[in-house]
Parts: sequence; structure tokens; C-alpha cells
Amino acid sequence: MALWDSRFKKSLADNALRFSSSINIDGKFFNEDIDGSKAHVKMLVKQKIILASEGKLIFKALEEIRKEISSGKLKLDWRKEDIHSLIEDRLVEKVGETGKKLHTARSRNDQVALDERLYMKKEIAQLTKLARTLQKTLLKKAEQYKNTILPGYTHLQRAQPILFSHHMLAYVSMLERDVERLNDCMERANKSPLGAGALSGTTLPINREYSSKLLGMNGIIENSLDAVSSRDVMIELISICSIVMMNLSRLSEELVLWSSQEFSFAVFDDSFSTGSSLMPQKKNPDIAELIRGKVGRVYGSLFGLLTVMKALPLAYNRDMQEDKVHLFDATDTTKDCLHLTSELLKHTRFNKNRFEKELDGDLLLSTDLVDYLVRKNVPFRKAHNLVGKIVALCVDQNKKLNQLTIIDYKKISPKFESDIFKLFTAYASVKNKKSQGSTSPQEVEKQLKYWKNKIK
Repeated sequence: MALWDSRFKKSLADNALRFSSSINIDGKFFNEDIDGSKAHVKMLVKQKIILASEGKLIFKALEEIRKEISSGKLKLDWRKEDIHSLIEDRLVEKVGETGKKLHTARSRNDQVALDERLYMKKEIAQLTKLARTLQKTLLKKAEQYKNTILPGYTHLQRAQPILFSHHMLAYVSMLERDVERLNDCMERANKSPLGAGALSGTTLPINREYSSKLLGMNGIIENSLDAVSSRDVMIELISICSIVMMNLSRLSEELVLWSSQEFSFAVFDDSFSTGSSLMPQKKNPDIAELIRGKVGRVYGSLFGLLTVMKALPLAYNRDMQEDKVHLFDATDTTKDCLHLTSELLKHTRFNKNRFEKELDGDLLLSTDLVDYLVRKNVPFRKAHNLVGKIVALCVDQNKKLNQLTIIDYKKISPKFESDIFKLFTAYASVKNKKSQGSTSPQEVEKQLKYWKNKIK
């Protein structure tokens, strides 16, 4: 029997009930629903809206129901429509008429909104923990390969030499902003809608602040219409998940590239690689590719929920039942990908000697020549033009920078002296960087120390 059946002459048709049932999705909320109900009952007792003995009876029964659902004894039946109805119906079975007092001064609308916020709090905490774990893994890799040099890229073309540790620390920095966004979102998620009722509050003397405090929440959502009809915090959380996934996808793309024979830089452990059903020699970076691919699911959740909400008048509309599938899929996918990225990195080796000798004398050291001329008081644009001519000469003669003679250099500018040949190693290039936050060993050491102190 549905909660509203007294209004109707016919029960909802089975196919309509099955279509509208959400229990297979919102069944995940059973802990949050029971926690919210317990806080609500405790508040009702404090306000003398129900008797203390009734509250105690309901309290005890709710904990029994929690155990029944956890153990699988109480099944999620689609005929109960949603997890809230399942719990309330079971409560009435256990304690009779007293169980029907649970819903006093509460609507399904503020009940659902509360469950979602309690769930988001838990998810934000888990996402933050997993992001921190990945940061620690990146830091360990940065420390392990502190002096490894590789080419830095722009437009996927070799640009300048960098330390691999500097590259890893870039992702640590990105993830830090993700953590900041999660913490910021927690501030807004941690407000209670309970007591807003269906949309306009209640005539009963409830204490919303008290139930909020019992739930460990930081106050209430003041406007009752806003409390039950807004999902912007959920959209915000999925948006943050989308940004996290974008960052993971970029790292995954680099791991895929680095593991190719052309790069020969990253070597995945066999336990995180797959082969081919046809080609015996293949070792595929499937985990990195799957993480890269799952970004689309999280982006889809974001656009899905934005689309659900885009034209809904205040207050609650049944369309909003579709919000949970997007929340669950986005957070679950992001948690899985954070965890797997960390595990994949832990089991990946990098070829320390892959690039350094190859980069000595390479054209990607050209900017060092520009800076050399600038230090000789040559205007930057002129210096850039002169070094461009040197690059053209190297290309024409199929030579590296260190294979030209000092005569070749002096023909282009008398400012060049024989000390330029000290510049033509990849290590000299990174070592000579001066700016704060650069790829120089000294600056990277500072960054490593900073992050190790910050992320413990």
C-alpha cells in the first residue's frame, strides 16, 4: 500500500510502479536514511511532539532494520517503491501504530534531500582520501626518479628538458586544487534540509538546528523551498569529479604514450597490463586507457543532471528522482579511477637513462642559447631571431647544436664565445634554471620538501 493510497480509488498499476520504483538505486541510502530518521525522532522527543517511550521504541527498531538490510535478510523489493518506504513499512510491522509517527513533521522531499547530503559528505571524504593517496604515490615516484631527465613538450613537440620529478609534481599540484574544491564543496553539502517539509515547513514546533547538530552538520538550509528543490551541490560535486577525471585522463594519456616503443620510457608491471588475442608480442596499457575512457561517463553524469534540473519550477518534481543515478555513477567511477591510477603508478618503472644523452646538444636547448645572448645584453627578440638562424643551420646540415663550431656561431653573432658549449647538456639546461617553481634540481627539492610536509 502506498503512502497516498487513501486519496485514490485504484492502486498504481504494477508496470507504472515498476517504472517509477527507485529502490534498486536509492537502496544505497539505507544507512543515511536510518541516521536521518534517528536524528528526526530524537528531535521529536526533545520537542515533546512524541513520547520518549515511543522514540526509544522507534530508535531500537531502526537499528534492527539497519542490521536486516545489511545482512540481506530484508530484501530491496521494487513493490516498496523506494528505500524510504521499505524502512518505514518495516518499522510499522515491528512496532505497530507507533511506527507511523516517524514521519511526523517530515516530508519525503526533505527526507530524500537529507539522505543525499549525508551520502555526499561520505563520498567527499572518501574522494579526498583517495586523492591524497595518489598525491603520495606521485611524490614517491618523484623522489625515486629525482634526477631523471626527459623532454618537456608543448604541442606534443619537444620543447625544453625537464626533470621527471618536476613533471610528477605538476600532477600533485593539480590534485591539490581538486582537494581544495572537495573541501569547499563539503562546506555547502554539510547543511541540513531536514524540517523543510514538502516545501513550506511545518506548523509543529520542531527544532531544525538540533537535528542538524545531531547529524554532525553545520547548520540548516534556511529557505524551505531551496532546501527541497535544489541539487546544485550535487552538480558541484559531480563537476569536481569531472575535473579530477580530466586530470587523471591527462596522466593516463602520458602513461600510454610513454609505454609505447617509440617513447620506451614507462614499463607497466604485468599485473597491470593485458595482451592481445591475436598478437603474442603485445603488452597493452589497458588500465590507463580505461581510466582515460571512463572520463566520458563522469562528464555524462554532469550533463545528465544539469539537463534534469534545467527547467524545473520550484519546488520538488519527480524528475529529480533521476539525480541519484548520476551521483552514484560519477562518485563511484572517480573513486575507482583514483585508486587504480595510484596502483598503476606504484607498479610502473621508468627508464632513467632513456632521454638524457639523446637530449645533449638537441635543438630543444635553443632557448638556453637565447638566454645566453640576453645575458650578453642582446634584446630578446633579436636574440630569438639569431638563434632561429642557428636552428635553421643545424636542420640544413643535420647537426646538433653541439656539433657546430664556434666559427659557425660567430658568423651569426660575435657575442657567442666558446663557453656556450657548456650549455649543451640536458642537465646543464635544468640546472641553470633560476626562477621560482622551475624544473631546476634546487627548486624541485624545495617542492618535494613542501609537499612532503603538507601531505602526511
